[in-house]
Amino acid sequence: MTGLMSELVLQIGIILFAVRLGGRLVKKIGIPPVLGELLAGIVIGPYALGALPLPGFPLGIFPLPGGGNMAVSPELYAFATVASIILLFTSGLETDLALFLRYSVAGVVIGFGGVIFSFGRGAASGVFLLHAPLLDPRCLFLGILSTATSVGITARILSDQKKMDSPEGVTILAAAVFDDVLGIIALAVVMGLVAVLSGNVEAGGLDAGGILLIAGKAFGIWLGFTVLGLIFSRQLASFLKLFRHSFDFSVLALGVALILSGFFEKQGLAMIIGAYIAGLSLSRTDIAAIIQERLHGLYEFFVPLFFAVMGMMVDLREIFSPAVLGFSLIYVVAAIVAKVIGCGGPALLLGFNRRGALRIGTGMIPRGEVALIIAGIGLASGVLDKELFAVIILMTLVTTLAAPPLLSASLKIKGMGTRKPVKGSDSIQVHWDFNSPEVANLVIDTLLRDLRAEGFFVQTLNDDEGIIQARKDNIILIITRKAEDLSIEGAAEDMPFVKTAVYELILNLSEAVLKLKANSDPAAMKKELADMDGFSRKGPLGLIQRDCVILNLKGRTKEEVITEMVDLLDRREKLTNREEALQDVLSREKAMSTGMQHGIALPHGKTDGVEEICAAVGISRKGVEFDSIDGEKSKIFIMVLSPRTSSGPHVQFLANVGSVLKDEEIREKLIAADTQDEVVLLFHHS
Repeated sequence: MTGLMSELVLQIGIILFAVRLGGRLVKKIGIPPVLGELLAGIVIGPYALGALPLPGFPLGIFPLPGGGNMAVSPELYAFATVASIILLFTSGLETDLALFLRYSVAGVVIGFGGVIFSFGRGAASGVFLLHAPLLDPRCLFLGILSTATSVGITARILSDQKKMDSPEGVTILAAAVFDDVLGIIALAVVMGLVAVLSGNVEAGGLDAGGILLIAGKAFGIWLGFTVLGLIFSRQLASFLKLFRHSFDFSVLALGVALILSGFFEKQGLAMIIGAYIAGLSLSRTDIAAIIQERLHGLYEFFVPLFFAVMGMMVDLREIFSPAVLGFSLIYVVAAIVAKVIGCGGPALLLGFNRRGALRIGTGMIPRGEVALIIAGIGLASGVLDKELFAVIILMTLVTTLAAPPLLSASLKIKGMGTRKPVKGSDSIQVHWDFNSPEVANLVIDTLLRDLRAEGFFVQTLNDDEGIIQARKDNIILIITRKAEDLSIEGAAEDMPFVKTAVYELILNLSEAVLKLKANSDPAAMKKELADMDGFSRKGPLGLIQRDCVILNLKGRTKEEVITEMVDLLDRREKLTNREEALQDVLSREKAMSTGMQHGIALPHGKTDGVEEICAAVGISRKGVEFDSIDGEKSKIFIMVLSPRTSSGPHVQFLANVGSVLKDEEIREKLIAADTQDEVVLLFHHS
């Protein structure tokens, strides 16, 4: 047991580093991180580097287990199973059911057409290529795997092309919402059929009536639990809140998802269906957002691990075999054509012309997370073999990579996508630059809260790109946040409402800031920071390194000193954008001087010019005028820069520095230091 556990924790540690590296690398070239995590799993898996013998690991760090279809150990696959439950539970929490029910009829019809047509094409591909009947479990799985849509990539392209609130954009998003829910229903039905067809459940005859009975039972279980969950959602939330602390009830909400997942698996259905129902049931409660926030750390740990495990189960020998490549080619083409025709065809009957139908069809092409989860279920249950699993991986990769250029090309075709002009085809964009990311975030967060109070449904479409949609009746607003900027896109007739809402909000915030300023004493706050004892002096002060220390600053003005220290960090390759980092520090200094007392200055800032927190130390024995509290020249300069979106130890670092520099003897030794090592040791061992 000890040997198994030591091997497991080592594998998980390696996977965590691999998925982070893979995700970051592909993100730099505009590919979704999920594909990087999948590819990372393929590279380190037992069919690639994971099988290389190493000292202490004669069969490799990721050896192939003996027997069965699984390429990873049962223990590691158990982690991936929990990850899939967390992923679908979170997806259920994020589903806006009211928005789903109220979304456009066109979206529902198009989503339904895409699912039905994709399932038919996928299953037909299995019938043709496997020479098997339609009700063969493999064909059913190929059908259901073809239905899933991942709309995150589509949302980003629509936003970049300023088409998010176009008739095509709105319809794609509506269809994607319906697609997710209908896909879960279809999976429940297929799993019920597979359980019988695989001999795991007594069938009692497999004529047409028997098949309908099995499908009806699976659908009935899904519908029954969904309805019960929605009816008693508030009671469930009230029960969870009895545990008071948000971390407690958030973890117990996940416990509910795990219990439902186990129950559904025992009924011959998939665990992820129970997880999705648990999330959907809580999605309309007042604790949904809190649960998402509290479980975010678990999500970031488990979900990338799941995609890596899926990649590790891909046999590279199979994926490049002529049979698999040939099967994949036909299946991928069928998957793409199914969405284009299945979603574009109904669009032609709902007021769209050929251009609009093509845009909608291409926007529904990418597959993603749900397809990989279902593929993993099929492999674990023995329905899919290694060859078919490789086909699914290739289909997911190709459709995700093919969707962006196809959709971009269709959007560049001149002309509107509807037969008649509609509201939204004359959309415009308004833009505000607040010259401060903190102010921009405050305005956007307050705006979203006000829109929700007005009855708008607010949905994050792409968290990385800061794209949010707000919708009420026929008003559709696309809100984009980028650092210091806010932009809102919508129909021209809705812009007076938008501008009024934002201007009223800014006026209210301005009044609140004036009151805060009247009741605050910045000078006293700075003095308190300089005098504070701080926290433990060990951890964050490790940021101070000898190669980021200047013993004799040449600068004679505040701007020159700041520039000199930023340039030092840039030479040490701590910055990703030198100009942006410098401007952010100078802007922070302009807002309020960081000159403290006793000859200390702490220039700092949050910026997009760094990827991780970094620090520099500068000494000027003559001193520099820095607008200090006590009016004295500053001689000791500590600069810290951290990512704008990071929650790292920025403030704690400043507090610890203040604690160390409170000691007059240490200050004198720093000013008199002859080497960089002396400076570092004074901070590390004080």
